[in-house]
Amino acid sequence: MRRAIAGVIAALSMTASAYAQSLSPDDIAARNIQRRAVEAMIWGMPAVNADLMLQTMLKTTKAKVNEIVYWSRPVNWKNQTLTPNPDAIYLMSFWNVKDGPVVIEIPPAQGGSIAGNIVTAWQMPLEDVGPEGADRGQGGKYVILPPGFRDAAPAGYIALQSDTFSGFALLRANLASHSDADIAKSAAYGRQIKVYPLSQAKDPPQTNFTDAYDVLFDSTIPFDASFYRSLDRIVQNEPWLDRDRAMIDQLATIGIEKGKAFDPDQKTAALLDQAAREAHAVLEQRYDAGFPVINPGIRWFPAAVAEMVKAASGGYGDPNAYPIDARGVTYTLGFTGVKRLGTAQYYLMVAKDRDGQPLEGNVTYRLTVPANAPVKQYWSATVYDRETHALVRNMPSASRASISPGIQKNADGSVDVYFGPKAPEGKEANWVPTDPARKFELLFRLYGPEKPLFDHSWKLPDVERVATTIGGASK
Repeated sequence: MRRAIAGVIAALSMTASAYAQSLSPDDIAARNIQRRAVEAMIWGMPAVNADLMLQTMLKTTKAKVNEIVYWSRPVNWKNQTLTPNPDAIYLMSFWNVKDGPVVIEIPPAQGGSIAGNIVTAWQMPLEDVGPEGADRGQGGKYVILPPGFRDAAPAGYIALQSDTFSGFALLRANLASHSDADIAKSAAYGRQIKVYPLSQAKDPPQTNFTDAYDVLFDSTIPFDASFYRSLDRIVQNEPWLDRDRAMIDQLATIGIEKGKAFDPDQKTAALLDQAAREAHAVLEQRYDAGFPVINPGIRWFPAAVAEMVKAASGGYGDPNAYPIDARGVTYTLGFTGVKRLGTAQYYLMVAKDRDGQPLEGNVTYRLTVPANAPVKQYWSATVYDRETHALVRNMPSASRASISPGIQKNADGSVDVYFGPKAPEGKEANWVPTDPARKFELLFRLYGPEKPLFDHSWKLPDVERVATTIGGASK
């Protein structure tokens, strides 16, 4: 027996040796770059996602860091961030605390309310704000403290210790309806938010607001070599976190090292392009395989995977868990992090119909939202491009919500929402247009979700195919 085992080991050793000899040093180096670049993309997705939005803001608007860029009306398709909400007023502040703590001041929920989240450069949630956040709707001064901050947190502030120098606050001013008056009221309420250095807290300067409505704001994920330039920017500008130190050598293999210029030659850039495509395929495969559903037998799944939510909301404090793969998929679909998911909002997602077929833009579908939806505020159903996870380009609208003008209810209180290239006759108020040439996915939002969603006494049914459009004619 011992001789047999020894023989097998010898044979394997010879095979491994022969294999190694068949590869040139250049082959080995190329494979190493590609392999490590695939893992780097999956690992770096949340930080690059955030950096892409920051760079887009700096290039396409006049807004700066520690100011506020906002959309004065519900976003249209020109907002090409990942799965934005077209039924709220968006305000974003990209903060940086390298020069000292920064204050984000949220007004009391009087005449309006904010559903918001403050996250680091890695989109790890520091705190939620507004009625379901730390200020409980009373308003509050959130002070973001830089890495290594040693002084006592100032009294009267909600102190947030960041482990990165930068991050952002995603702040949504909620709408009562889509009337012009309610939109203007919501936008005006949002403009009461203040951002300023803690050092100027005694006499805060006026906060600068830049309106990005109708600006082409494209921060979709580039699955090519340019992704790694964003990743390099993160490495150069942010401290290494202990949990990520294993990536130092990994990134050095592909040319990303702190304190050194990232300048890949043509051959390396081609390998990075190839690696990005492979990483994209890995992430897409995981998404297509499906996340755990909220109700057995129905295809809707929570847009945030439970293991990822648990890890992020706990600051990745569990030494036995670090769901990088789930995190990578999550941040190809959306942005921000929620400290208390299920309080201010909850999201369900689907990319297939009741029969398990992909949602096609040349098909008409119906979603019947049962009566008595478990929400304190509103529900909405939004169409996104399946490939980019952004709003479908050149569409006149992207969603229907319980606050949409003229939305029609059935006799039992349920609501039929239609998705397709053409509105069913008489159903225009309940219809969301799709691009016949593109697949799509749906996100169902519940703002102020209530118990029946979580005890499963209220269930959102599958999307049903009702007509196939061929050459402009339905059948």
